[in-house]
Order: sequence, then structure tokens, then C-alpha cells
Amino acid sequence: MCIGIPMQVIEQRDLMALCRGRGREEMVNTMLIGPQEPGTWILNFIGSAREVLTEEEAKQTNNALDALEQIMSGDEEVDIDTYFADLTDPNRKPGSFPTD
Repeated sequence: MCIGIPMQVIEQRDLMALCRGRGREEMVNTMLIGPQEPGTWILNFIGSAREVLTEEEAKQTNNALDALEQIMSGDEEVDIDTYFADLTDPNRKPGSFPTD
């Protein structure tokens, strides 16, 4: 299973973009989403940008990844509701996605 990593475009170079996310920089293929302006958030899957994200979507995805990292490290005090606030909102209609 692959997990997408939110990354922010630093510089576009033809069909590749230098991106930064989760403490590292990487050249990412942008052929599927086209050239992007610096500052744009993308979702990187194994070196390829699969979609453009809003800043809020990038934040939510990073929060989820932070929670997974804490769980995998053995932290038993992880507050899942904080990391997945977009999914635990009591006003959210069951079965809907946060952007619905």
C-alpha cells in the first residue's frame, strides 16, 4: 500500500518539480497534474504528483500522517480526535467526506 505525502512546490522544472514536505526535499514528476506554481501543494505518490491539494487538505493529511507516526512509535497517548478533527466533527453528516 502506498501513502501519499503532501509536498509544496518550491520550483517547477519542465515536467518535474522540486518539492518540500515532511522534512525532506524531492524531485516529483508533475506530468499527471501539469506544471505548478511555487507554493502549490501536491500529493506525492512514489515520486509522482497525483493531485493538487488545498492548503487545508495538505494540513489534514499531514495531521493524519503525524498520528500514524505516533501510533507506530508506540505512543499510547495519541489523541486521535485531534489529528482527525475533520472526520470527528459532530456536525458532519455520516458517510460524507469533509469536503462534501
